[in-house]
Amino acid sequence: MNNIPENLIKKVNNIPALPGIYKMLDSHGEVIYIGKSISLKNRVRSYFTKNHNWKKVEKMVSFIHDIEYIITDTHLEARLLECELIKEMKPIFNAQFKNDEKYIYLKVEDYNIYNPLAIVNNREENSFGPFRRRSFVIGLIDSLKNLYPIVKNGENYSFQYNLMPISMDKEAFEANKDALLSILSSQEEMALFINGLEKNMHEAACQLKFASAGYYRDLIYGFKYLNKRINEYKSLLAKDILLKIPLSQGYKLFFISNGQILLKSTFTSLIQGDIENFIDMGRSLKASPIDDFNEKSSLDFSDIIYSEIKALPKEMVKYIEKKK
Repeated sequence: MNNIPENLIKKVNNIPALPGIYKMLDSHGEVIYIGKSISLKNRVRSYFTKNHNWKKVEKMVSFIHDIEYIITDTHLEARLLECELIKEMKPIFNAQFKNDEKYIYLKVEDYNIYNPLAIVNNREENSFGPFRRRSFVIGLIDSLKNLYPIVKNGENYSFQYNLMPISMDKEAFEANKDALLSILSSQEEMALFINGLEKNMHEAACQLKFASAGYYRDLIYGFKYLNKRINEYKSLLAKDILLKIPLSQGYKLFFISNGQILLKSTFTSLIQGDIENFIDMGRSLKASPIDDFNEKSSLDFSDIIYSEIKALPKEMVKYIEKKK
């Protein structure tokens, strides 16, 4: 560890190879960075043993005067704790999770010949989200202006790429608005629209219209992003889910409902009766109101839970059937 100050060598060597979070502190005791890892020892040591291509990391390392850490049972808990502490402390070298109030919603507008879609900062009627990627959503809104009007014809959506945006009268605008609401409100309609975009992309490519094909490709990527946030997340997180994660000695169970962990408990040994009792306890907590629910702030925690569920082996994830 060539670049590590003498006073940190012993501390770094004593950090365990366990999941958890770490805090980097400056000479004034201020937390300047919070991170997480499935192996704290390996991650923290890497700051002092690697040549960093990212100058921000190099700069941060020069300010590190002390290191603190918290061990967690699982990587999931480490990620959630990291998110919680970053929101609370807002360390200067962290970029993610600090500014959730800047997350935005995509709104289908009433009659407005210039902007059928708009960005709003709070949930309103006919709005969807929230989304983190403000500039990305703004870019998608601008790109769509060359596709309007979008009209539902039977079981398909009709549209075409226009070199310049077309000015819509009120009738065309209302038809376009209905189509947008339908696409953004239904996973099936979203899939139908994306299929139409893919068909047009392939046709443009076959006709060697590569600029048009690239335009459709970018729209497909954009709507898949919207679909993941609006529909896939909502569909998964609306379910009651049991996670059974192995520990070095035993298991840790998590009861998840509506994208939140309502109950967790550790077992040195586990039988079916334990699991059934745990599920019953989790269900009983669903009736309890959640104080100070913040949709934007909760987005980050829900995303962490969603990604962990998707990454875990199937045998660790059980979708709980609703009681009849």
